[in-house]
Amino acid sequence: MPTKVTLTIIEGKLSGRQYTFDSRTTCIIGRSKDCNPQLPNDEEHSTISRYHCLLDINPPAIRIRDFGSRNGTFVNDKKIGQREENQTPEEAAKVQFPEYDLKDGDEIKLSNTVFVVSIEVASIKLDLKSLNIPNFYPSTINIHQQNQEQVTQAPNLLEYIKNLLGLAKRGDKNLLAIRGYEIIKLLGKGGFGEVYLVQHHQTGNFVALKVMLPAVAANDWAVQMFMRETENTKILRHQNVVKLIDYGYSENVFFFTMEYCAGGTVADMMQKQGGRLSIDIAVPIILQVLDGLEYAHNAEIPNVKLGNGGFGKGKGLVHRDLKPSNIFLGYIDGKITAKMGDYGLAKSFDLAGLSGQTLTGTQAGTPVLMCRQQLLNYKYVQPEVDVWATAACLYYMLTGTFPRNFTSGDPFLAVLQNDPVPIHQRDANIPQQLAKVIDLALVEKPEIYFKSAAGFKQALLGCLNSH
Repeated sequence: MPTKVTLTIIEGKLSGRQYTFDSRTTCIIGRSKDCNPQLPNDEEHSTISRYHCLLDINPPAIRIRDFGSRNGTFVNDKKIGQREENQTPEEAAKVQFPEYDLKDGDEIKLSNTVFVVSIEVASIKLDLKSLNIPNFYPSTINIHQQNQEQVTQAPNLLEYIKNLLGLAKRGDKNLLAIRGYEIIKLLGKGGFGEVYLVQHHQTGNFVALKVMLPAVAANDWAVQMFMRETENTKILRHQNVVKLIDYGYSENVFFFTMEYCAGGTVADMMQKQGGRLSIDIAVPIILQVLDGLEYAHNAEIPNVKLGNGGFGKGKGLVHRDLKPSNIFLGYIDGKITAKMGDYGLAKSFDLAGLSGQTLTGTQAGTPVLMCRQQLLNYKYVQPEVDVWATAACLYYMLTGTFPRNFTSGDPFLAVLQNDPVPIHQRDANIPQQLAKVIDLALVEKPEIYFKSAAGFKQALLGCLNSH
């Protein structure tokens, strides 16, 4: 079984209830009906806020973040974020939002309710036969069974990939996915990976080579989960989805060959054009993104976890991370072609616990394009969160401003409490019908308005055709 985190209520009205998490997720504790765990909304629990605190879980790591509640969040009878006796003013100033990294046996107290934290780290053997993944060679796996130790020094991924390309050139059958390629230049880098432009020396074809190194020691369950998800991504074949050509795993490094888009990203285009795009450019790009989403949300995929714990065929993949820097551009006959990049890879890497990243913390960005449903239940999000994010991208592309105000307070609490600002308040020159459709697409209370990419696309086409 995988590494898991369990919260058990040991004091309070809900004593005895347990909440178990075995993969990357977030959840909110509070009195609001959309919290999970939800605490009683009565006089006895009146000192607990509607949205009291956030649990940011990436087993075996679990972090708790107080949302600035009046009465605070206590761990082992100490209020988190409370200034230490010997703490300097500079150190205190760094604690902008009270957080605490929880350990096994820690107790969380909110008013009369007390949770105890239990962390179980898996130590199982990888069942290679159960992977059922074509061209996946067990001999390439270098699994670390020791404790999950954080990487303290940034690795030199360029040297990693140069070494692998050299082994591939010498005929290593485990590296067929990258045989015959030579590095041209670095295209970009992120928290746990780098992307290179490479060229095949025989065909002359250019592809993007993505390298991802786990930030924590890769356990067997995580590798298995990520490889299954990668095979799901590989089957996606659509003109508006960046094609995953092949992949592999060697020396604790995952590598992927992907379609190369020479036009850069929407974020690059926005920067070149002064921070925003015209309607004539932005809307056609978004229509193509919606075509790609409609396909991916309904595609048959090979590896879906079933109720009995096994795996079988299923339907649809959610992207979870749509943003201008993930929308790539190409040109066919002088016309822009938009393609969604990183479909499933970053999400799957994160859900498998390989990224070592959290949504919160000093290194995390503001959740500027996240809908509240995704924050409330990160693990079980539905395709409609991608539709909402697409509308948020369009809003940003047209105005240069994010839909929500993040001017003060906790940005994650802002996602829960601040409604998107009507787009006409950002730019009164946007046509009324288009503004109405974008505002509708950003409705998220009590639920997201457009349930499908096709529905949002039809609404956009309707307002365009009315002009």
